[in-house]
Amino acid sequence: MQAMLQERFQQLLTTLQNPAYWWQMLILLIAVSLSAMINARLQSVLEQSNTQSTGFRHLAVRGAQRIIWPLTALVFILIGVGILENYGLPTAILEVVSPILAALALIRLCVYILRKSFASNPIMRSSENILVLLVWSIVIMHLLGWLPPVLAMLDNLALTVGETRITVLSTLQLLFIVAFAFILAVWIADLINRQVARVPGISPSMQVGVSKLSRFLLLTLAFLLALNAVGINLSSLAIFGGALGVGLGFGLQSIASNFISGFILVLDRSIKPGDIITVGTKFGWVQELNARYIVVRNREGVDTLIPNENLITSEVINWSYADPNVRVTVPVQISYDNDPEEAMALMMDCAFASPRVLKDPPPSVRLTEFADSGIALEVRVWIADPANGFMPVRSDINVAIWRAFKKAGITIPYPQQDVYIKSMPDRPKAASAAAVPRHDETDASADSSGNSEPPTQNS
Repeated sequence: MQAMLQERFQQLLTTLQNPAYWWQMLILLIAVSLSAMINARLQSVLEQSNTQSTGFRHLAVRGAQRIIWPLTALVFILIGVGILENYGLPTAILEVVSPILAALALIRLCVYILRKSFASNPIMRSSENILVLLVWSIVIMHLLGWLPPVLAMLDNLALTVGETRITVLSTLQLLFIVAFAFILAVWIADLINRQVARVPGISPSMQVGVSKLSRFLLLTLAFLLALNAVGINLSSLAIFGGALGVGLGFGLQSIASNFISGFILVLDRSIKPGDIITVGTKFGWVQELNARYIVVRNREGVDTLIPNENLITSEVINWSYADPNVRVTVPVQISYDNDPEEAMALMMDCAFASPRVLKDPPPSVRLTEFADSGIALEVRVWIADPANGFMPVRSDINVAIWRAFKKAGITIPYPQQDVYIKSMPDRPKAASAAAVPRHDETDASADSSGNSEPPTQNS
């Protein structure tokens, strides 16, 4: 095999030493240069015209951008082949380059169409050029006749484990078949999802369920078929199944629980995209249902990823589960000096300050309690679009109540406390006795000075 490659390389060197073949190299260089200049010009024109295009036109322009260079180079080479044949000069090199350029154009177009057939996937977008280069390299080796010796060389690089012979070629075949099977499975799953989304009457949760189930089954089937295609006995997967069971028992319980909980949420339709939920202290709108978690977006636009297990084992408030109508309360206090009935009538008039307030069920005003600082009243209204938030409704009603109370002279009290002092304690008298010296202290001071006689003792 190595001798074969060396022989082909020597033939190529011998061919290049012939002056008649330098005309082909000149034509090849001219074709590549002219096609590069034309490609740069057309790319800028197509980019400007494609800024506002959508749909099939956008797809056609992007596809054309990928095949401009190889096709223009191919046209110039074919013109050069015709010129050389007219003068009786050899065209062997150009005849090899022509199918290589045609293959490059076809491969780039097919890979781009394959990528666009999937949903928006950053992995496919980033690996497009790598896939094109890989397929084009295989085509080049096939056209040059180098593919059989290269495959033979890869098959000779082998490692024997027990009775199994593992070669580099078999490993690459396994990777290729697995990748192809997975790509085909994902493409079929996306096609099923798009078709299901077009069917009327299917709820969003059912669409997510079909998407998850179809993708899981197709990927599993693709993996098993890929293993069987490369000659791996599927009965050997029993060991893998036992290892997976041990792993679930020791450290993967949470992952398995979240995965199964995701299917439960989809099947029982308790939570679906677009629902407004509260989980613990998290409040927001459900954006996505994924295999391991759901995405909840709050009013600040921050996405929170909540594991599916938490939605099964903990209490979840679904504000839009069965009925989208939600009641909004607006508490207000008035002073004890004001008439609560007059204030309640004004509050009822202000209930429709927000256009989102429903007339059925009608608003209501209630006196809830006699609080420390004033009389507590409350406006209760209903809205049908909780997805737009509650605070705008409360704000409109509060502003209207403030204006109505200010016009009617009704006071909104602030928190206060009255402290009553029954009596002031008497002022304590000064302890004057401490300033008068005692008799024994005076005598002691006289003794120490030596000016008085010492006391006499009785005999």
